[in-house]
Amino acid sequence: MYAIVNIAGQQTKVEANKFVYAHKLAGNVGDTVQLGNALLTDDNGTITVGAPELKVAVTGTIIAHVKGDKVLVFKKKRRKGYQKMNGHRQSFTKVMINSIG
Repeated sequence: MYAIVNIAGQQTKVEANKFVYAHKLAGNVGDTVQLGNALLTDDNGTITVGAPELKVAVTGTIIAHVKGDKVLVFKKKRRKGYQKMNGHRQSFTKVMINSIG
């Protein structure tokens, strides 16, 4: 069984007993979070689509707060001698999905 869930503005496919990386969520390590706004569920071939949402409870446990890979942003204006480089690392939360439904 899996579900498509709206987590922090992004649609993410979640399955029970698997990890998901979501944009940083409020909470401490070990806290239980309720991931709402399930848009679609699949239960052994039976697909249910919400209009716009389903009444499905998706719960998970926060495992860690981590940072993603560095993304380099390089700006340049030709023939002007202007160059600028910035780096950015997005903060993520690693969530273990406990149950769907």
